[in-house]
Amino acid sequence: MRHTQKNKLIMIILGIETSCDETSASVVTDKKEILSNIILSQLKEHEIYGGVVPEIAARAHLDYLDKIIKAAINDAKIDFAKLDAVAATCGPGLIGGVMVGMMAGKTIAAAHKKPFIAVNHLEGHALTPRLTNNVEFPYLLLLVSGGHTQILIAENVGKYKRLGTTIDDAIGEAFDKSAKMMGLPYPGGPHLEKIALECNDYHKALEKFPLPRPLKGRKNMDFSLSGLKTAVRNHIEKLEGETLKKEDISQLAYSFQIAITDIIKDRIKRAIDLYKEEYKPKNPTLVVAGGVAANKTICKSLTELSEKHNMNFVAPPLKLCTDNGAMIAWAGLERFKKGYNNNLDFKAKPRWPLDGEI
Repeated sequence: MRHTQKNKLIMIILGIETSCDETSASVVTDKKEILSNIILSQLKEHEIYGGVVPEIAARAHLDYLDKIIKAAINDAKIDFAKLDAVAATCGPGLIGGVMVGMMAGKTIAAAHKKPFIAVNHLEGHALTPRLTNNVEFPYLLLLVSGGHTQILIAENVGKYKRLGTTIDDAIGEAFDKSAKMMGLPYPGGPHLEKIALECNDYHKALEKFPLPRPLKGRKNMDFSLSGLKTAVRNHIEKLEGETLKKEDISQLAYSFQIAITDIIKDRIKRAIDLYKEEYKPKNPTLVVAGGVAANKTICKSLTELSEKHNMNFVAPPLKLCTDNGAMIAWAGLERFKKGYNNNLDFKAKPRWPLDGEI
């Protein structure tokens, strides 16, 4: 069913996201209106463990998802009958949480006789810039989060060409684990960025805490972060016996963040050359998406790199960088308009490569 507004038909989709530790539901229209986007963070539940505990995350989704969905529908000032379809994350992610959201989406779709759309969580991140910034295909995409690090060409909805990935740790994972070693609170990434900004002697920081740039200069576009993480641990161990001062932490955090930024720039430079040569885009654009897209230092560096190569640079608003239902609703809407929908026997996928999409 379509909702009529000022004599124009508007497509409306409910999106459900439960792949990790955010419980979220959102209602989005094909006019790029986010009518609601309710997000419940489980930060306090996992903080004492220093990371996400899958069983606790799944239980929290079970406890709160029904209320979150109702709140999203109420905030959007519609009822389920006004929906054109229901979209839910069906992978990749923590399988318990994925199952909770997927089954809720299927139940709503079946009860109200609406099409069901299985959404790849990564495609939710990948397509968010088309919701917020009207980005045209093809665009160069750096997808960076706690669990994923990939460089891709977004050719179309459901069509991605992977240029590089991580062979060990994801960038967000490296941030979180390094922050934990420095004694910073969970989630580590934002805290590491914050304390790095407190460094008041950049040259001293890089000299005192030199860190490697793994794979820098290589022809391929893959990442490797485990060696960098090990180097951080070695620096901390050398300070053992001394009190780890706040100045030490800020300097080490700064050096770490600069190393990560240098690695990303090296990979992206090669990706830009390939992107421009093979696709010859009329409106070349570099997009960064995923939780790490909220890092201001990385975004500033990529903005400068894009300007140097005469490209647009796009990062979604902070509230849409981390996991949320709006990105799932929008990805579902884009897929639905392309004629993609799924049977209710669709199985959840703990692993689901984005470049394997259809």
